[in-house]
Amino acid sequence: MSKMGTINSDTDPDTVTILHRRGPTQRTLRTTAELNAAQRRGMAIETSKKIMAGGNRQHHAAKNTSRLDEETEELHHERVSLTFGKVMQQARQSKAWTQKDLATHINEKPQVVAEYENGKAVPNQQILAKMERALGVKLRGKDMGQPMASKSVPGVKKK
Repeated sequence: MSKMGTINSDTDPDTVTILHRRGPTQRTLRTTAELNAAQRRGMAIETSKKIMAGGNRQHHAAKNTSRLDEETEELHHERVSLTFGKVMQQARQSKAWTQKDLATHINEKPQVVAEYENGKAVPNQQILAKMERALGVKLRGKDMGQPMASKSVPGVKKK
């Protein structure tokens, strides 16, 4: 033995070195029983609400709404006209469709169709194009209310 005592080396097979321990993992409490158990243990519990959960946000207005809200001048979103709503309603009723039927044909919510018919919707060109195709009536431009021109294939004669 040396004067210093035993020599410990890094290669000693009997020692175990722990470099990192995992901390406690965060879990999502799904049931009230799990929540009650966590409260009894005194764990920190955080609740948060999902923002905009379940909303159909695939079609939104291209304009910055927060910037418009902060403006002090007389700025507003452009909405569809009431004449547009009447033309759309007449075209829909000529096919004997309800608002829900039209919404199903264009893969939108019935509230979207109702907003367009009431003149409260901000125009979205994708939705307008889907409505035109479904109803077979032009809804944009100077020919509003006119039937859509059927596209003829060149070289094919009609009987």
